[in-house]
Amino acid sequence: MKRLLITASLMLAMTQPALSVEPDEILDDPVLEARARAISKKVRCVVCQNEDIDSSNAGVARDLRILLRERLVAGESDQQVLDFLVARYGDFVLLSPPWKPITYALWLAPAGLGLFGGGAAIFVLVGARRRKPPKGQLSDADEAEIAEIVKRNTMDI
Repeated sequence: MKRLLITASLMLAMTQPALSVEPDEILDDPVLEARARAISKKVRCVVCQNEDIDSSNAGVARDLRILLRERLVAGESDQQVLDFLVARYGDFVLLSPPWKPITYALWLAPAGLGLFGGGAAIFVLVGARRRKPPKGQLSDADEAEIAEIVKRNTMDI
């Protein structure tokens, strides 16, 4: 029973996301720390590129977490901290980029590709149906060949 409990605990621990916030980074004020965590989940690690800085263990992510917390302690609002990071690293630093002309392609490309792929699939299916000969209509040569095959097979019996 003890072994089963340990195994279940380890399996559960492996399914939880690993947070890379170091103990020395955590703020004493729980309200500020909660704000820092919320902001950290919106900011992309510029090294890992597909992780937020709260989950990344890259050195740059650590530096960004520390910078973020310093700015919060200095009294900046969440939006001011995000604006600072965007001014420094560009819109790329945000996991969810803003809707503006330079990011339209990021937002519209998936829908455009989906529509293009769906249209191509419909075009291929319709084209394949048009190219098939209608059922039940064989040419005279095909009918003669089938009759010859049937005649040969019946003689072998």
